[in-house]
Amino acid sequence: MSTVKTFASAADLEVKKVSFDKLSDHAYAYTAEGDPNTGIIIGDDAVMVIDTQATPVMAQDVIRRIREVTDKPIKYVLLSHYHAVRVLGASAYGAEHIIASEDTRDLIVERGQFDKDSEIGRFPRLFQNVESVPDGLTWPTMTFNKKMTLWLGKLEVQILQLGRGHTKGDTVAWLPQEKILFSGDLVEFDATPYAGDAYFQDWPQTLDNIAALKPEKLVPGRGAALQTPEQVQAGLAGTRAFISDLYESVKASAAKGEDLRKVYEATFAKLQPKYGHWVIFNHCMPFDVTRAYDEATQYPDPRIWTAERDIQMWKSLEG
Repeated sequence: MSTVKTFASAADLEVKKVSFDKLSDHAYAYTAEGDPNTGIIIGDDAVMVIDTQATPVMAQDVIRRIREVTDKPIKYVLLSHYHAVRVLGASAYGAEHIIASEDTRDLIVERGQFDKDSEIGRFPRLFQNVESVPDGLTWPTMTFNKKMTLWLGKLEVQILQLGRGHTKGDTVAWLPQEKILFSGDLVEFDATPYAGDAYFQDWPQTLDNIAALKPEKLVPGRGAALQTPEQVQAGLAGTRAFISDLYESVKASAAKGEDLRKVYEATFAKLQPKYGHWVIFNHCMPFDVTRAYDEATQYPDPRIWTAERDIQMWKSLEG
């Protein structure tokens, strides 16, 4: 930790290999070696896309792959949460409805523009052709509270809020007939959870609520699609362990009265041997520890990240 790290993922220029995996006749996963995933549900009469990619140009690759397997209209876009990297590609799909939880819409109102400016600075590679993003923000046309059911012909799609974790608005899509779940960033696989807007104390229970559905296949927010119950359990367990290990370390250090820099250094050293090989570990840790320290001390709800706060925090912890 003696060398200064490049800010967030500004130096990450490596192109990732995309996979488009079939989970069932109705479900596909668009994944890219730890970059943000997109889920696809194909019903009898329409298609739903879960998380859009970061720009309309990037979304075109998702659309191309959808068109290799179906010509049904893309009628719905579902936002698992409000982060820019998940939502700014929405305009490409021409969907009739953009669906989000009421809590997610509230976050867009409160901090959507700040988040957009912040994320583009953190991870430029994920915003390819950022000039293709329309002015303004991605707004839902339809919101729900806790649960909403859509029928794509005979295919039941449950859209659920199972608790706070990655954000307060986290939303999953559940195919009960096929036991397939699209988790958004509530679950990651061999990828570091970003927790800058998290609720550390709630997140493990939310993962238990996911597990209670007994999904047999799961598309995480980052990482490969989980295609067996054993892989699903591994994804849930790994995410839970990271969140718990990080928060317990931060809480213990904060209880000793240590400042944020010391808390960060201790927690990084403790977690790096176990999780340091996960995608975006170095990127996420300063944001994650800062939020965990806030929650353990004086801020029950996440503070807004601005581009200026990002840089200030990074310099104070990594400078």
